[in-house]
Amino acid sequence: MFQSSHGQGPAPLLTIVIPAYNEEEAIGSTIQRCLAAREGMRANGALRGVELIVVSDGSTDRTGTIAATFADVRLIEFPENRGYGAALKAGFAAGSGELVGFLDADGTCDPEMFGRLAREVVEGRAEIALGSRLGVDSSMPSVRRLGNRIFAAVLGLISNRSVTDSASGMRVMRRDALAALGPLPDGLHYTPAMSARALLAGLDVVEVPMPYAERVGQSKLDVIRDGVRFSRAIIDALLYHRPQRIFLVLAVVTLIPAALVSIQPTGFYLANQSFEEWMIYRFVLVFLLGSTGMLALGAVALTYHMSDLGHPNPAPRTFWEVAIRSAFTSSAVPWLLALVLGISVFLVWPGLVEYVRTRTVTLHWSRVVVAAFGVFIVVQTALTRTLLRISRLWLESGDEPDGVPATASR
Repeated sequence: MFQSSHGQGPAPLLTIVIPAYNEEEAIGSTIQRCLAAREGMRANGALRGVELIVVSDGSTDRTGTIAATFADVRLIEFPENRGYGAALKAGFAAGSGELVGFLDADGTCDPEMFGRLAREVVEGRAEIALGSRLGVDSSMPSVRRLGNRIFAAVLGLISNRSVTDSASGMRVMRRDALAALGPLPDGLHYTPAMSARALLAGLDVVEVPMPYAERVGQSKLDVIRDGVRFSRAIIDALLYHRPQRIFLVLAVVTLIPAALVSIQPTGFYLANQSFEEWMIYRFVLVFLLGSTGMLALGAVALTYHMSDLGHPNPAPRTFWEVAIRSAFTSSAVPWLLALVLGISVFLVWPGLVEYVRTRTVTLHWSRVVVAAFGVFIVVQTALTRTLLRISRLWLESGDEPDGVPATASR
């Protein structure tokens, strides 16, 4: 029985969408194979039926004409090319299945695999089932295979979940899972974007190894252009679901080097009570790294709160995210800021007095740099605390301030 989000229910209908752009050489064979595999899909996937939708994405060849010859296929035709993702979205919206799936029109994927993929979802083991094209039966070109492995490795690193084929063009998912995946792009990077959002949103994703054949016709994929788009799709998913992780990594890679660079000048000062002139470069580097790290820590605390202001699927809190947010909101922070500000003023006070009296400054540059860093920390931390306070007030007041409906106009 189909495991819906509300328990058991009747066997589901599977909507299969085939996006096609100038695929006249392969579309007929792909449709025939899908129709011939329907009985096997029903039996192996515990489905009550299968509906097939072809979306001709502004094709200028005979793709739409060939698809229209199949009585059991619903055809949607775009007047102009809108993109792979846009075609899939239109097909999903037109379908009525509780499960939705898709495969490429180029003849590379075996429609029989829909039964196995659907079974994973129907029996509750996954919300999204991917067909992995990187097994021993794969005929994928080596360049694309390498690119897919790189993207999968990066995605696994940022999501802490493993996936081998993030750009698979064949998958099945629950229709209600689509709500947790948007917004998704309209182009070819739709599939890696979906994989990234699914993993980062915490959806149950499984992979099923499948054979992968040489495509029929010319590929629409540009390795460099679409590789950049795939990378941006993964980054956008990370920014949407786990922005704290980016800022936390930035804080680590700046604050640790800042501390290491400062060791030598600090040791020299403790031994000699002075600095050498060349050390100014180390001071400036520590200032840059340290200030960047502090900004990143503030961003971690802010994105922690921002996710509470309306994110549909906020990520679980990690220990370090909670600790950083608590550090910025602690009641001891104002006293620490006052201390840092006092030390900064103390360091440059003689120079200020000298300038007022003589219009010249002979104060050593090290005092100025350290004081400037201290003042920066005070200002940045105070601003972060203020923004956290604002976000908390907004969160507590709800969506309708002072009882005025959100739709009211001025």
